[in-house]
Formats: sequence, C-alpha cells, structure tokens
Amino acid sequence: MPPLEMTLPRRRVLLGAASLAGCAPAAASLAAVDPYAASPWRNLTDADWKGRLPAESYRVLRHADTETPFTSPLNNEHRTGIFTCLGCALPLFKSQWKFDSGTGWPSFYTASAGSVARKRDFEIGFPRTEYHCARCLSHQGHIFEDGPKPTGLRYCNNGVALKFAPG
Repeated sequence: MPPLEMTLPRRRVLLGAASLAGCAPAAASLAAVDPYAASPWRNLTDADWKGRLPAESYRVLRHADTETPFTSPLNNEHRTGIFTCLGCALPLFKSQWKFDSGTGWPSFYTASAGSVARKRDFEIGFPRTEYHCARCLSHQGHIFEDGPKPTGLRYCNNGVALKFAPG
C-alpha cells in the first residue's frame, strides 16, 4: 500500500478528472437549452438590422418599442398560414392559434415549440413577461394570462414584428 501522501494527490487528480469529464455533458446541454446560440442572426450589428428592416419594425424588433394598436393589417388576417419573425423568418405561430383579443394587436394562445424565449420586463413599473424570437432575439411582444382555452395565455404580438406566409 502506498504511503498516505501518495494516495491523496492521486485521489485529487482522479476526482478532478471526473469533475472535468462531467463538464462535457453540461456543455453539450447548453446547446439543448439554446439551440440557436450559434445563429448568424445573433452576430448582426445594430446598423445591419437598421438597414434590413422598415423603421417601425426596427424600433420594435431591436429596441422593444410598441406599435400603435389597431394599425397592423395582420389584425384582420384570417387565412390559413404561418406567422414568422420578420427579423429571421423563424415560424412563431400557426393561424389557427390566432384570436381576436380586442387589444389592437395580433394575439395568439400558444407559440411554436422552441420558437420564443421569455424574460421579465419592468419597463412600465410592474413585472410583465416579454417574449422574443428564440433565433434572432428580436422583441415580439408580451404574454398575458387572459387568453382563451386551452392555454389561457395571450401572446400579444406587434404586427410589424411578424410576416404572414399563407398556405
């Protein structure tokens, strides 16, 4: 049996190696948490976005502004299709999830799986849940708990942040 002083460093080395080995699955799980982490859309500069988007869409998508209610033509869009992020074209909502909330903004009771990310927002003095496109991080709107069944949620979206693809 080796002397005690020889055993302890070896144990430390083995324990250290084991803990490092445990980091590989953790690093791999980061991609599972954010599958769009390496998206090229996230590398665009503010000037790039400003050049790509209409002025009002730029203010909403990149600076979390809010469009004037009842101004979006998408409020009256009732065809079958998909609503995508205007910034990167990621599908966010199916037309069958849209409902008339009476608020003046396109509203949906659910979003496509993995398409939006949420964060707390205190911009108007009390907490709200802001959501943005998971791929390009563009602001879309806020989630409220006054929507219809089956979710009871209202994804209140800025129309200028969306593009409608019929079909």
